Amino acid sequence: MIAKEIAEFYEAGKEAGRLFQGLGRIEFARMQELMRRYLPPLPAVVADVGGGPGTYACWLATQGYQVHLRDPVPLHVRQARQASEKQPSHPVASAEVGDARQLAMPEASFDAVLLHGPMYHLTEKSDRLLALAEARRVLRPDGVLLAVAITSYASTVVGVVNGWVWDPAYLGMIREEISTGQHRCPANWKLFTTSFFHHPDLLKAEIEEAGFRHEATLGIQGPGGMAPELEAAWKDEARRQAILQVARLMEHEPVHSPHMVAVARKPRSE
Repeated sequence: MIAKEIAEFYEAGKEAGRLFQGLGRIEFARMQELMRRYLPPLPAVVADVGGGPGTYACWLATQGYQVHLRDPVPLHVRQARQASEKQPSHPVASAEVGDARQLAMPEASFDAVLLHGPMYHLTEKSDRLLALAEARRVLRPDGVLLAVAITSYASTVVGVVNGWVWDPAYLGMIREEISTGQHRCPANWKLFTTSFFHHPDLLKAEIEEAGFRHEATLGIQGPGGMAPELEAAWKDEARRQAILQVARLMEHEPVHSPHMVAVARKPRSE
């Protein structure tokens, strides 16, 4: 269902802890804020497509949502089920292996769809449009789409901050990302796997081409990942709130954030 190198990257199992350390902490906190802002009121049924090991699905279940997770990586599905079992009072409704381009889900059966990995690990536009078409199909009229993407300058910013751009191979990688959106990590770097990085305008255009009504594209983390000694800063309440406040202030300039989320709706007429 997905490229071999992507499957191997995630089968290493690191995704389960990603949102509980470093930049992931900012992403998780901000996505919780944004989901509270944009998801429909309870009771509501949510499809978490590309939901990984279930971190978001489990949190949404504790909030009272009925969540159905689909992910192409079998390890992620097993981890999501295990995480759900640890909160028996608020279980995830289902967690199954699935492909965002062909969801085994009924038409017009969800109030909201979250798309995480599909928008960046489907590197061909035609595949991303298939995933968006499936999201629209399973949504009820006026249902909400939250589509997460990686911004086209994500590697560039972190590469400058860390001095990685002095490596010609890394510099060539970001040149390709900015010009074509295609991310391919050089052989001597082990940072991320095969992906597509969006400019906000392109993300909006693809979502509208798929028939959605685009409402906003918002930066998730902002530039907080560049904060010195981020782990220590996050543990300090005042500094943590400052990082989140900066992300909120800059959310309408998503190019300054590693991840962004497009908010859109299925037209009421469908």
